[in-house]
Amino acid sequence: MGATLTAAAVPAGAAPAATARATACPTGWGSLDKTGGTATATPVTNIRTGRHACFDRMVVDLPGAGRDGLGYSVRYVDRLYQDGSGRHIPVAGGAVLEVRVAAPAYDPDTGAPVYPARAGHPLPGVDLTGYRTFRDARFAGSFEGDTQVGLGVRARLPFRVLPLHDRIVVDVAHGWNGGR
Repeated sequence: MGATLTAAAVPAGAAPAATARATACPTGWGSLDKTGGTATATPVTNIRTGRHACFDRMVVDLPGAGRDGLGYSVRYVDRLYQDGSGRHIPVAGGAVLEVRVAAPAYDPDTGAPVYPARAGHPLPGVDLTGYRTFRDARFAGSFEGDTQVGLGVRARLPFRVLPLHDRIVVDVAHGWNGGR
């Protein structure tokens, strides 16, 4: 006894049903200045980035800070100027986010650098190839207990700041409409 195969008739040009659902991206972050928290003497040890479906992310690590509410100020600026010297730090991109963390990038007791970055240069170990939103990330310096970074993005886009235990997270959306 042989098996009989039957095929359902499918009209020519009909597309198969979609099996994957679109990612719902968060909305409502806005692009206005965001500040909060308090200063810490715990130094910045690393700055890293990552790509996500809806946004690009920068994380400032402060291991040992051991508390929520770490201090920050993140805002769009026309040009990035280094604290202390006032020197202009060029940052590539359609818009520049100035990211300030209320923590030094040096040992407060000795003044020795803890985070191995040089003012005006790209962040060490950060490669932004393939990112949808991030274009450049420059270290501006660490002055009087604050660490300053210029984050170049493709346009003025919504962002959020998440002060977490031992780190500060900055997410910049890929677009305004909540789509990917």
